[in-house]
Amino acid sequence: MISILVPRRHRLQLGLAAAMSLALAGTALTQQGGGMPAPGPMPPAPMATAPMAPMASIDRAKILTDLGVFGDFAVYKLRPEYAMLPAADRKAAAAEVLAVVAKHKDKVIVDAYLTRGFDAKSDYFLRVHAYDLAAAQKFLTDFRATKFGSYSDVTENLVGITKGLNYITKQKSETLNAGLFAATYTDPAPRYAIMIPVKKNAEWWNMTPEQRLKEIEVHTAPTLQYLVNVKRKLYHSTGLSDTDFITYFETNDLGAFNNLLIALAQVPENKYHVRWGNPTVLGTIQSIDSVVNTLSDADRSM
Repeated sequence: MISILVPRRHRLQLGLAAAMSLALAGTALTQQGGGMPAPGPMPPAPMATAPMAPMASIDRAKILTDLGVFGDFAVYKLRPEYAMLPAADRKAAAAEVLAVVAKHKDKVIVDAYLTRGFDAKSDYFLRVHAYDLAAAQKFLTDFRATKFGSYSDVTENLVGITKGLNYITKQKSETLNAGLFAATYTDPAPRYAIMIPVKKNAEWWNMTPEQRLKEIEVHTAPTLQYLVNVKRKLYHSTGLSDTDFITYFETNDLGAFNNLLIALAQVPENKYHVRWGNPTVLGTIQSIDSVVNTLSDADRSM
């Protein structure tokens, strides 16, 4: 075998040439799909994305019995110009409202009442319940942004919160407390709802708790007989609205309700009122789609 001596400088040049040839060959193979790409950090594998679960509606029965729940009463008068819109526009406007209700169903529940024909200053009102008052505000803001909402003028808005009994408790007034909890609504499902704000004067708030308890006991006693005909719910609103209480009633017997209010007007505690009603808002209990569609389908001549 014959050895060929190559000077060191030429050996370095040959080594570099061979390395370049291999690099070029590797690049060509990679471009043709026939070789492995150059080693390097592997990109992270994409994370599996779980499908989003549909938003769950608030438990209606629970929120209506829980304490510390906010109730927002918004009373509206629909402008006459709304009835002059083309029927297709009014139909689309009604659908837009229902979409907003569905959007907020995981944060609020919305009850609706038709007052047109009962009240000169309103056509409908909404009762919105939420654990977070800001959630009710967001719903009402989105509602006013709809076409139907933009044609609705607010004639009254009251905010209250549900609390436990202040006076007729088992510890303070055992007999009346037992009467309250023994009474059961037995009439057919209520068709009417009435909202009455109440504001007390300074004399009331400066009485001792014991004095207020006696007044409320006299107030409560004559109402027990009507609890089979009238459902009632109280919202505390001092500092939240320009009233101290929002009294809310449901009934199928307006005659019984009329007698209940006459009985309440005759108790001494009534003399501490500086606002009782004003407004008193009476409406039929309906679903929100029924209220919106009824007012959207109304004849243009109304």
